[in-house]
Amino acid sequence: VQLQASGGGLVQAGGSLRLSCAASGFTFDDRAITWFRQAPGKEREGISCIMTRDGSTYYADSVKGRFTISSDNAGNMVYLQIDNLQPEDTAVYYCAGGWGPTLQGSLIPGQYLYWGQGTQVTVSA
Repeated sequence: VQLQASGGGLVQAGGSLRLSCAASGFTFDDRAITWFRQAPGKEREGISCIMTRDGSTYYADSVKGRFTISSDNAGNMVYLQIDNLQPEDTAVYYCAGGWGPTLQGSLIPGQYLYWGQGTQVTVSA
């Protein structure tokens, strides 16, 4: 199983990015795919989760309204659209995946077995 996050970069405040998470060796029939981020000196934070079975989505309160998660099950891809980026969004963004009833909407890092390598998002003021 491999997850690969991409799409990060350097953007100005107010800009947008779309992050991608590509999965291989990992079917999308009934999975939880979640985006996390980790800023320097801070703990890893769960941002958004999508359940591939029915497309249900979950967001941390801190990102509601600016972040949108979506999936392309046929292509084994999950996306995170980030709008109105702010300097406090600067972090390494990771995607993680797994399955099982405990992962329904879970934003808890320790519950995920499979992780991508992360993509850096830097937002300048």
